[in-house]
Amino acid sequence: MSDTIDGVLDWLSSRPDIQSLRAAVCDLNGIMRGKRIPVEQARKALEGKLRMPYSISGVDVWGEDIEGNKQVFSTGDADGICHWTGRGILPMDWTAYPTALIPLWLSDEKGAPFLGDPRRALARILDRFKTLGLTPVAATELEFYLVDPKSARPRGPVSPVTGRRLDSDAALSIDEIDDFEAFMHDVYEACRLQDIPVDTAIAENGVGQFEINLNHVADALRAADDAVLFKRTVKGIARKHGFIASFMAKPYGKRAGNGFHVHFSLIDAEGRNVFDDGTEQGSELMRHAVAGMLAAMAESTLVFAPHFNSYRRLRPKSYAPTAVAWGYENRMVAIRIPGGPPAARRIEHRVSGADANPYLVLAAILGAALVGIERQMSPGEPIATDAYDRIDLAKLPPDWASAIASFEHGKLVAEIFPEALRGSLVACKKQELETFALRVNNFEFETYLEAV
Repeated sequence: MSDTIDGVLDWLSSRPDIQSLRAAVCDLNGIMRGKRIPVEQARKALEGKLRMPYSISGVDVWGEDIEGNKQVFSTGDADGICHWTGRGILPMDWTAYPTALIPLWLSDEKGAPFLGDPRRALARILDRFKTLGLTPVAATELEFYLVDPKSARPRGPVSPVTGRRLDSDAALSIDEIDDFEAFMHDVYEACRLQDIPVDTAIAENGVGQFEINLNHVADALRAADDAVLFKRTVKGIARKHGFIASFMAKPYGKRAGNGFHVHFSLIDAEGRNVFDDGTEQGSELMRHAVAGMLAAMAESTLVFAPHFNSYRRLRPKSYAPTAVAWGYENRMVAIRIPGGPPAARRIEHRVSGADANPYLVLAAILGAALVGIERQMSPGEPIATDAYDRIDLAKLPPDWASAIASFEHGKLVAEIFPEALRGSLVACKKQELETFALRVNNFEFETYLEAV
């Protein structure tokens, strides 16, 4: 599909089965919010003639306005201008009737970027890399569970082939991949139509858990787009096949969580990987980048673990990190330098859960790397063993409230994210935290109602 307005309209005219469109922006929680519009309004949306309130980018996870939100009360809940991101009109054939998505991002009346939009936050970081003559090359790995939609609590799905309910871990099981081949085939086909570069799929280490990797692209904004669109696609295809696909960080207390690992390298104007110095250790510039990410990691944890449930994943001995540490070929640390030929030298950031917003995750990772490069920071010695029990290492915030406070007062995140976004994210998460604090769950009643 062409990336010009006339080109995508020509494609749309070739799909007379599509009678309506979705025009949407991505909010702070990574949820698409927008409008259903008639197909005749496609040009209007593509030419920046749709309007939506700035505040829509900062509502809470339930879609509620943030109490006291500056975007509401200081502007009269003013509208921003929705501009097309340039990423085609993306077909969604898993809905009751075929439709397509027009991805948008917000600007003000004069066309300047609205800095409370999470996609704008990432674009801002990438502009800073451009001034250094560097381009991030990024790839992502996303894990998710398929669960039974008929169960009130997460429960393994029924195999479409055997008719038996999945009830055990099946890491790297080819049989499990084969059982869900119809679902996988439709995911891959939908991704092909949206130009999402899907790569390897595996059965992961949980009941009905899978991981699908997305290929690297020399455009981190596109890589984040791919991740956002991929999550939406998997959820839609799962519903079509009678499942729920969950990217929740920890749907099962005693089983593996869903991670969102990011791999990246940097190339210069000649296309050379600047992390490659011909050795297994990688370049000094790579270590500066690692150092920046370590320095900002605790402050950024709210981005990587943005929800109440996220902190059930960041537990000791869980393959999800709890310590601020790095190492070579070590999956027990937060930042891993994978092996392989020097030309492929890259960094793997392992903190984020699959429940996080990809735009904010990549902005936090790349923004921190940029700080480390600009200041020529040192990461210290790599860790070659289990980092969970190292009392000498700094730790990630252990809970949601601590992460909110760390982000709110962090000096490095203030260099990475614009003030409008930081304030909106903190207000959003404080409201969500208060909502959870007011809910008393069944286990609390069972434990305490008569016992104390």
